[in-house]
Amino acid sequence: MKKKSVTMSDIAKAMDISTVTVSKALGDKDGVSDELREKIKQKANEMGYRFSYTSKSSKEGFTFNISIVVAKHFINDASAFYWVMYRHIVELLQKQNYYGILDVISESDQANRSMPNSVSDKKVDGVIVLGQFDDEYVSELLDLDIPVVFLDFYSSDNRTDTILSDSFFGSYMLTNYLINAGHRNIGFLGTITSTSSIQDRYLGYYKALLEKGIPLRSEWVIDDRGPEGTSYPHFDLPVQKPTAFVCNCDEAAYCLLNQLRSEGYVVPDDISIVGYDNHIYSTISNPRITTIDVDSKRMSYEAVETIIKKIRDKNYSRGRTLVTGKLIIRDSVKILK
Repeated sequence: MKKKSVTMSDIAKAMDISTVTVSKALGDKDGVSDELREKIKQKANEMGYRFSYTSKSSKEGFTFNISIVVAKHFINDASAFYWVMYRHIVELLQKQNYYGILDVISESDQANRSMPNSVSDKKVDGVIVLGQFDDEYVSELLDLDIPVVFLDFYSSDNRTDTILSDSFFGSYMLTNYLINAGHRNIGFLGTITSTSSIQDRYLGYYKALLEKGIPLRSEWVIDDRGPEGTSYPHFDLPVQKPTAFVCNCDEAAYCLLNQLRSEGYVVPDDISIVGYDNHIYSTISNPRITTIDVDSKRMSYEAVETIIKKIRDKNYSRGRTLVTGKLIIRDSVKILK
């Protein structure tokens, strides 16, 4: 049964004031004090009143729409991590009385520098870019003079405001966890030229090796995806394998675990594995995978707060914001000492 919509009359009755006063407050009209106006708006939000922005939009020049731009290859899988972040963003925007519009960019769109129609036609007030795009596409987007926030990646363009998981430190923690467990032969699974997040995770892994005087073996740094960003169905593993792998994400760790099992290896008895993201793949695997819990809710919150501030103040700039993750220890690492 459909829930009855909250009306201005309902708000007026709840606050023991006139419907006219409620109408003036919600329409930002004269005749209501600022203090009472805020109380009425707060009560309207608490009661679930749905605002109509048609007149307000035309008056203020806002659409109250935000484009959420993501490359198609990041969300091909229904269980992709970015679907989780997208849901967080939409829910947070709704609380701010904004609507999120998903704009999916194909490989050809990016190559041709084709902007989403919602952006080109000025149907949105700002853009949240979710995931990696090449520098040329980023530059083209920033040249449109619309507020933009980048989520989970950064580029070399100094005009960007970016919200990031601290991938470098997270991978550094994972690698040190393996080292402290007695591992010295440690590989890395991830195509380091693919995204800035994978690059940072590789560098965190490398730093941990350097600090302990452990040599980096290039044959143990293994690609997990092609140049177009599509994950490989099978990894090209060396004959002589390390005792542990740091994987750039939980999906890659899950796939590696299954491949090793098909080749007769037991995780973690023969080879230990750690992942990244604390996504569903880390919990459905057997054994469950040690990983870094990326605070996707916090990252999404910071992105929404930043884009709304940039919309309201064209001079607002935040720079780069790092959100630290948490080490989640499960069952995929063998203690060697």
